Amino acid sequence: MNWFFADNVGQTHLITGEDAVHITKSLRMSVGEIITLCDSDKIEHLCKIERINSDGVLVRTVSENECKNEPSIEVTLFTALAKGDKTESVIQKCVELGINEIVPLLTDRCISRPSGKAAEKKQMRYQKISAQAAMQSRRAIIPTVHSITEIKNLGNTLKKFDRIILFFEGGGEPIRKIIEPTDKKIAIFTGPEGGFEEYEVELLQGMGAQRATLGKRILRAETAPIAALSAIMFHSGNLE
Repeated sequence: MNWFFADNVGQTHLITGEDAVHITKSLRMSVGEIITLCDSDKIEHLCKIERINSDGVLVRTVSENECKNEPSIEVTLFTALAKGDKTESVIQKCVELGINEIVPLLTDRCISRPSGKAAEKKQMRYQKISAQAAMQSRRAIIPTVHSITEIKNLGNTLKKFDRIILFFEGGGEPIRKIIEPTDKKIAIFTGPEGGFEEYEVELLQGMGAQRATLGKRILRAETAPIAALSAIMFHSGNLE
């Protein structure tokens, strides 16, 4: 079933813009076929295509159900920018696995260092990747990818989390010894190629971060976030 996001879905709904183009040009769907629209209240609307024309794709709601595809915990990934398109891959895979929000970090050892218009353009690109991955994996939400920021600016942001976990090559406790059943909002940090600087580790620990390990092997910058999130989702029962 093809999955799209939409607000204010009533008995009928007109799909326009890129989604309409995707339905007609890429998927080559026709009148009578069924799609799913998921709204901001996490309601799945099973819809039948009634009309396709220059205005867009008109659909009619057939049935409605609560979307139950979201994890029982909200995990926010704070990940250092990786070189090339590796951050894009991290965003895609983490959205598929159930991430709630993503905050790209600019750390001392980041090779990619966009600023100004370039940073804004990257953020827009990242958000589009999140939306596409959310549709593909049938999420109830489109995870927000925030603007690129630095660790020193996160003091107030981190106060909302039940648990803050720092993954880096310096090691720490296994995830199973850190996460508690009562933790509902978790922040995880992963570093760039070359890892975090020592002062960055100390800064995060001062904000309440606990050091965690992903095993004895050194993981690539683009592998660590996916491994960390997978481990947390498994430990919390969200891969069952």
